[in-house]
Amino acid sequence: MLNWGIIGCGHIAHTFADGLACLPEGQLVACASNSRERAQQWVNDYQSRHPTRANVSAIYSDYESLLKDNNVNAIYVANTHNFHFESVKLCLEYKKHVLCEKPITLNSKQAAELYDLAKANNCFLMEAVWTRFLPAIRMLQKVLSDNIIGDIQSVNVDFSIGRMKDESHRLRNKALAGGALLDLGIYPITFAYIVFGQSPKHIQSSVSFDTTGVDMASFYLFKYEDGQHASLSSSYNQCGPMKAVVAGTQGYIEVPFFLGAKGFTVHKDGEDLQNFSYPFEDHENFSFEIQHMHDCVKQSLTESPILPAQESIAVLQTMDALRAQWGLKYDGE
Repeated sequence: MLNWGIIGCGHIAHTFADGLACLPEGQLVACASNSRERAQQWVNDYQSRHPTRANVSAIYSDYESLLKDNNVNAIYVANTHNFHFESVKLCLEYKKHVLCEKPITLNSKQAAELYDLAKANNCFLMEAVWTRFLPAIRMLQKVLSDNIIGDIQSVNVDFSIGRMKDESHRLRNKALAGGALLDLGIYPITFAYIVFGQSPKHIQSSVSFDTTGVDMASFYLFKYEDGQHASLSSSYNQCGPMKAVVAGTQGYIEVPFFLGAKGFTVHKDGEDLQNFSYPFEDHENFSFEIQHMHDCVKQSLTESPILPAQESIAVLQTMDALRAQWGLKYDGE
């Protein structure tokens, strides 16, 4: 059984804790924040929602104290993007298994360093891109490999949320490595990687910058080795349908709310629609990736077969290329 600690006590940490509470294995035993009061309030909220779970027995006001806790053997890193690299590195140096919220780092070079360190220390490390582990997405990959819609020609995906928060909000704050690409765009890019299983050969893009200096809306056109295309976009200043469409030579597939997919529909001319449904409750969102990590640790793996190091790095390399086109660089890179 993994005894989990959490670094960073915010909203996404609650989503993780809710997912963990769905599983029979693993328990949350500790958390750390740079504010003890914030950590205590987080624990109070968690235990009010999950009164039947064991109490979180340790609360820390610094990360290193958490990592010195011998009762903790796995960490979920849930702080802001700009701190992921140093936080994950510290966890691995203390030989803790790590699940890090996406993006695992700001760039591919940082990610490669962390995966090498995890292997050297015999620790499991995985980027928490929950979409990849959903039953509907796993079945979508099988349907595509079975050529049900023929040869895949294109993918169209948008993730736009229409949330213009205060300038200090992490989405708009450059000091926190904000911007639509790292927070939202990683999902359409990941979906394209799921479909094509490779990085694009040619990348065109356009971007609209916020007053804070981060990308507010960005659009990407990818071309692949065999001529396929992906048309992708992300933004926080406009609303969109948040669906994916995969077009093939014999039909197409629609995936509503693709990042949290609970099913998809296959459309083929002259045939009845094929509906694939894999429902789950919202509080189970992260349970699939957490269960996968539990299974991997049992097998003494240092990386995931579903989201291996190479694929996390490849997606970051694509985002590196996009930011290079825009001239967007963060402190600490």
